[in-house]
Amino acid sequence: MTTKRPKETRARPDDWLTIGEVSARTGTAVSALRFYEELGLIASERDDRNQRRYPRHMLRRVALVSVAKRIGIPLQDLRDAFADVPLDRPPSHQEWQRASRGWKRRLEERRKTIERLEAELTGCIGCGCLSMKACALLNPGDELAEDGTGPRRL
Repeated sequence: MTTKRPKETRARPDDWLTIGEVSARTGTAVSALRFYEELGLIASERDDRNQRRYPRHMLRRVALVSVAKRIGIPLQDLRDAFADVPLDRPPSHQEWQRASRGWKRRLEERRKTIERLEAELTGCIGCGCLSMKACALLNPGDELAEDGTGPRRL
């Protein structure tokens, strides 16, 4: 397992990085990297001194986690979306494409939900509050309560 390389040597796909190097390269706190590893989002191996070493391809996964967090995607959703992408080796192009297609569908569903919420902000969303004038017209007597709890039109 290669951990250090001379500065004049270019990075190679098979390089192994310390947790500090991954943190510095991605801007992700060491504690967050440990947490992501606990969740199965990333993986490391231990060297002969029992220190974590990350394969270089984990940088991409950490970047995806960072972007997902930034836009409010739950980590569990990300874990589900990339469950079939291997952790123990660099994923093939086909594996990334397959996972990306599934992730794209999830993002599209999320976008549509946000657009529906945006459209309904000034109208009744069927939550049962009956506090807006429109609720009396769109959900008289809280009829949507029969369909279940929470906002029924979203």
